[in-house]
Formats: sequence, C-alpha cells, structure tokens
Amino acid sequence: MSLCSTVMKTLIFFTFSLHLSSAVTHSLQYFYTAVTPGINFPEFTELGQVDGGRIDYYDSNTRKMIPKTEWIQKVTADDPDYWSRHTHNRQGNQETFKANVAIAMQRFNQTTGVHTVQVMYGCELDDDGTVRGYTQFGYDGEDFLSFDLKTVTWTAVKPQAVITKNKWDNEPGNTVGEKNYLENICIEWLKKYVSYGRETLERKDRPTASLFQEEASSPEV
Repeated sequence: MSLCSTVMKTLIFFTFSLHLSSAVTHSLQYFYTAVTPGINFPEFTELGQVDGGRIDYYDSNTRKMIPKTEWIQKVTADDPDYWSRHTHNRQGNQETFKANVAIAMQRFNQTTGVHTVQVMYGCELDDDGTVRGYTQFGYDGEDFLSFDLKTVTWTAVKPQAVITKNKWDNEPGNTVGEKNYLENICIEWLKKYVSYGRETLERKDRPTASLFQEEASSPEV
C-alpha cells in the first residue's frame, strides 16, 4: 500500500467516525496518528480542536506542543507550566504509539509496508448540560477498537482487537478512568477552553478549520 493511499484512508477514518451533532454547543477533540518509520512523514502527530478549530499541534519531528490559535495562549496566565507539561505528555504518547504500531502489525501478521494507528477521543457539551464522550482507535484507516460509555466496556471492531478489549475490560482502573475522563475531566477542560476563547468561538462568522489541511510537510509517494 502506498503512503498516499494510507494517509487518505486515515483521513477517511476521521471523516466518517466523527460524533459531532448539530445540537452540540461546544466540543473538545484530539486526534493522534502514528505511522511506520522510514518515510517522509512524522512518525507521530497530535492535533487538538475546540469546536472544530485547532488549538494545539505536536509531531515527532519538533517534539514540542505548540499553540495553533491566539486565544489558547491565555491558559498560561493560570497555568504557567501548561505547554511544557503537555509537551512531556505528548512525548510519552509518542513512545506508546510507536509500540502500538509494532503490536498492531504483529496482530495482523504484517512485517513490511506503511501502516497507521489512529485514536480519536473527545467530549461534547450541549446547551442543556447534556454531555457525551467517545474514544475510537483505528488501524490503516479502519475502525479497530472503541469505548462504550453506556456499558463502560471496550468494543472490538476487528478480531485482532479482542486481545486488547479483554485486557482493558479486566482492568477496572482502565474502564472507570476512561469514563471519568470523558464525562468529567474532558468536560472541565472544555469549559475552561471555552472561557478563554468565548469571544472567538461564539462568533457567527468565525473561520472553520479543516482536518484535511496538513501540518507536516507533504509526504513523498
């Protein structure tokens, strides 16, 4: 499979897996993508969004989390270590996802080729106080594993994901922690971000960001 094809499948995964609804007032989302090494593309990238607009970006080339909108920089007034702490967190995620790519390839009996592991997670807050959350993993642009908030269990979409599902379902700290993050911690961060960017976020004519705009340099096919 060519790199171009793999990247396009990743974009398709993100496009058709979004959970946003028209009734949502505000949303916080994160997108992680890890790819096999040795190509002209960062091995790991992270993109954060509030209401569909970019707030931060990290990749394995720069190894630094950077702000992508002016208002998000207000966070340092209340949290001076925000960017350094989140950079350290993303660096840790980078190593985890590097291992995840290798594990996924092993599960699918693959030894060569360009492959991707993606995760998309986030939360939504309606104007009536209703909250929703989701976490989805994908492999090579197809759904792989997802978290069910209602049952507080993981759902294996692919047979190769059953091992992970069983392991995580049997770790109460994993499932309970995931639920707590999506329904509480994520929502609290969303409220905080909205308070910083309210003037921009609630503008009717505010610009919209596209997930298809590339942060990293274009890959060579």
